[in-house]
Parts: sequence; C-alpha cells; structure tokens
Amino acid sequence: MSEDETPQNPGLLVGMTEVVAQLTGAESENSTADRWNVHGTDLGHMFLHNDELYMMFGDTYGPDRSDWRSNVIARIADPDPRAGFSFAAMSEAADGTASELVRAARIPGIEWTVIPTNAISAAGQMVMHYMSVRMWGEDDRWYVRRSGLAWSDDEGQTWTRSQTAVWPAGTGFEQVAYLEEGGMIYVFGIPQGRFGAVKLGRVAPGEMFDPAAYEYWDGASWVPNIHAAADVVPPAVGELSVTWSAAHQRFLMMYYEPTLRAIVLRSASALTGPWSDMQVVADSRDYPGLYAPYIVPSADIDGELYFTMSRWRPIYNVFLMKTRLGTETLATRVSPTDEAQTARE
Repeated sequence: MSEDETPQNPGLLVGMTEVVAQLTGAESENSTADRWNVHGTDLGHMFLHNDELYMMFGDTYGPDRSDWRSNVIARIADPDPRAGFSFAAMSEAADGTASELVRAARIPGIEWTVIPTNAISAAGQMVMHYMSVRMWGEDDRWYVRRSGLAWSDDEGQTWTRSQTAVWPAGTGFEQVAYLEEGGMIYVFGIPQGRFGAVKLGRVAPGEMFDPAAYEYWDGASWVPNIHAAADVVPPAVGELSVTWSAAHQRFLMMYYEPTLRAIVLRSASALTGPWSDMQVVADSRDYPGLYAPYIVPSADIDGELYFTMSRWRPIYNVFLMKTRLGTETLATRVSPTDEAQTARE
C-alpha cells in the first residue's frame, strides 16, 4: 500500500455515476430482442480475446420468459466503451437466436442452471468459469452443486465442459473474478450467494484446467491448499470484478454489497491487500434491482471508470455505466457497520 493510501484514505474519490446505454433487451440500441431473441438477460462480464472484446451473460429469455438459455455471449464491435458498446454479433443457433453455450440439466435440486461467473483468454483459448446452481433460495442466496471450467477454440461458437477442472461446493471459489498479472492468472473467489468474503488464488495460464496447479494466499504466503485461503476482503460480497489502473497505480475491485444494496469500490496497491474501505458507486435507491458490476477491461482508467450493471427490476437487462474517479481524500466514507447505510426501505 502506498504512503497516501490507507484503509481510511483510499486515495480515490468516487464521483457521479450515470447510465451510458442500455445494452440488452427490446429497448436497447443493440435491438437484441429482434436480432437474437434476447428480451431479458443479466451479468455482462467481459474479456479480451485475440484483440476482440466479448461480453458473457447469464440466464437469458425471449418474451414472457420463453426460450430460456442459461448462458450466451456477444462480441462488441468497438472495445472503447465511450462508443456505447454496439454488438457486432452473438453466438447463434440454427434459427438465428442467441445460442446457449453450456447446456444445463434443468433439474431442480441437481442442476437448475449453469451460470458463467467470469471468463478469460488463456493459452489461446476462451475459458469460462461457471457455477452449477442446484436451486435458488431467498434474496441473495443460492445453492451451488459444483463449479468448473469450460473452453472454446472457435471464438465462442462452441464450448466444452472440462472433465478435470471441477471443484465441489464449499471451497469459497464458487464464483470468481479473473485478472492476469505478471504472467499469472489471479482468481478472486467468493462462495455461493452474496454473503461471503473474498479469497485469492493464482495459476499459470497453461495450467488452468489442473486444480492441483493452483495456489492460494493464506495471509502470509502462497500455499497449495484451497481450504487455507485467507479472506482478503470481508463479507458481504456479491458478484465482483478486479482490474488494474495504471493512471492511479492501484488495483480496483467493484462488487455488489447486499447489506447496503449498493455497488461499491475498493482499491489496493497489491492484489493481496490490504484493500481500502468501500465507497458506494451506485445505490438501489437510484437504480432499483441493481447488481453484478463488471469493470470494462481497459489499460486507461483515469478520471472515468466504465462498468456494466444488471437490474432485475423494473426490467431484467444489462446497462453500460460510467462513474468518475478523483484522487482527493474522502470527506465521508461508507462503513459496513453503519446502520444508517445498511437500513434500506
């Protein structure tokens, strides 16, 4: 951590946040309803592969919740978010609708759906991390059977589930965020649902499909035991993304915080932390039903930070967002124990 960055002074100031564009649904400029029968979908996490930007989505529907697909993918025409993220293509089925990438068994209690939690380009392949959801619980809770990896060798058109890269539930890495740094892929993991802490692992890009090749931060060193992984960010953490800002010389972590019902940001000078106090980026009082913030991959995050945000109401779709970043000391901060902040109507 740099001298000017402490848990009380993150060194970054979150400013105004605004909607740039609705990316999916009938009312989007991408016209996904007409072009690919994508009337509703969520997530929208991104990765670069062969100099193209791809965006991956979770449960996807046609009109009135018809034509359910557990996961679909789009290719962005221009990776610069200032252009608004026009969709150049989506992986298509024979009838021209957006195709399901990894099929779910659709058996409640066993495998109700298969949700892609993040993806990355590694060793020449597209690699998707998924969670096999047994069932949905009450708000912000769900139950995972296992998590695993799938890959594509044809630019996302077809996907194969790995038979070796499978992890049972209970590891704390049921959902992940990937970041490649220094020749390694770092894996930020959270358990099923949205109330766990963040743990950290890493692996060489060419060894992602070998669970024995991973090592985990235990608070002092890297160890091979996944169950020894220490918390690097405390609960409660939902869907998350992590990136590096060269301009600010900090790593940035954005996630949904369910007790605040807000999207928050932390920063750190090292991936292992310590991570700064959280700051609210977007609040459910302004954007009802918000969740799943994913930072747009970019080497140029300075005064503006672009990210995608999902909303499950009033419409179930994905939006491109922008928030402004400054470097002044915070006048006020969000505390996870602040009852005035955690109480929501």
